[in-house]
Amino acid sequence: MSDTTPSRAPSLTERRKAATQLDIARAAVELFTERGPDDTTAEDVALRAGVALRTFYRYFRSKQDAVAPLLAGGADRWRAGLAATAPGTPLAEALERSVTASLTPADAEAEEELRRTRGLLRAATGDPALRAVWYRVNQESEERLREVLAGLAGPDADPLGVRLAAAAATDAIRIALEGWAEPDGEPPVRGEGSPASLAVRCLRELTGGIAMLKE
Repeated sequence: MSDTTPSRAPSLTERRKAATQLDIARAAVELFTERGPDDTTAEDVALRAGVALRTFYRYFRSKQDAVAPLLAGGADRWRAGLAATAPGTPLAEALERSVTASLTPADAEAEEELRRTRGLLRAATGDPALRAVWYRVNQESEERLREVLAGLAGPDADPLGVRLAAAAATDAIRIALEGWAEPDGEPPVRGEGSPASLAVRCLRELTGGIAMLKE
C-alpha cells in the first residue's frame, strides 16, 4: 500500500494485533538495553510483555526480530509527516522539516522512545542479528519513501533522482541516530548534537549533489 494512498481504517482485530506486537517490541528493547541480547531469551521477552511464548512466536521469528515494530513505527510517522507537506513546498525544505520534526521529541513519551532507540542501537553493536533487523527496517522505509517523494516531486520527476533522494534521506537519519547513540553518557535529545541536528547535517551533505533537490 502506498504511503500517499488513503487506506481503510484498521479493524479491531488488526489494532489489537498491532498493540500486542508493540508491547512485545517495547519489552524486547527494554531487556536488550538492560541485559544485552545475549542474556535475553524469547521467554524473557514474552514474560516482560505479559504474553505467552506461543503468542510471541505467532508474531516474531526471533527475539531480535521483535524490535522491528518499534523501529518501523518511527519511520512510518516520519513518512506520514513528509507526505502531508503543503503543496508547493520545495522538496529539500520539506525533507529537512520532516526530519527535524520526526527526531525532535514533542513530549516526555517521545523523548523516552528516542532514548529506547539509543539503548537498542548500542545493544546492536555486538549483535549481528539485531543489526540486521535495524538495516532491514531502514531498507523497507527507503523503498516506501520513494513513493512519497515521487508523489511530492510530481509526474515529471527523474526516477533516478527520486531513488537517490530516498536513499540519502534514509541514510541521513540512520547515520545520525547511530552517531548519536555511540558516545557514553547522556547525549542531548534537543539542540546541538541531538538526533535532529545531526540528521539535518547528514541530509545536507548527502543530498548536496542531487539536482531535483536544488529546484
